[in-house]
Amino acid sequence: MDKEVFQGWLDRYIEAWRSYDPAAIGDLFSEEATIHYNPYTSDVVRGREAIVNDWLGGRDEPGSWRASYSAVACDGDVCVATGTSEYLTADRSAVDKIYYNAFICQFDGEGRCKGYTEYFMQPPKPEGS
Repeated sequence: MDKEVFQGWLDRYIEAWRSYDPAAIGDLFSEEATIHYNPYTSDVVRGREAIVNDWLGGRDEPGSWRASYSAVACDGDVCVATGTSEYLTADRSAVDKIYYNAFICQFDGEGRCKGYTEYFMQPPKPEGS
């Protein structure tokens, strides 16, 4: 895996999120993939089918978010990305919440993610809000 191929995977990840197409989601992950959305808990989604179902069960409204992720580094089959996920106000006129993300992804020989761990944080709220 290299950064260019990984960036393509990240772009397909965003498109799969946008479309919620089960085939597009499933194509990102290996059959036995695991996702840790929060590395500080024992909550893990295991297996491609479970990952697809998890995505489909937690849909975000179309147009309610935007995301941008960039490949930072790859070493063998492990890659790291950073970026932002922004959730918009109900009228879509402003950013309501922003998350700064880091992803650590491990890939199989077919370019599918077999291990995904997400780290995220929100900036502190301004004083008085």
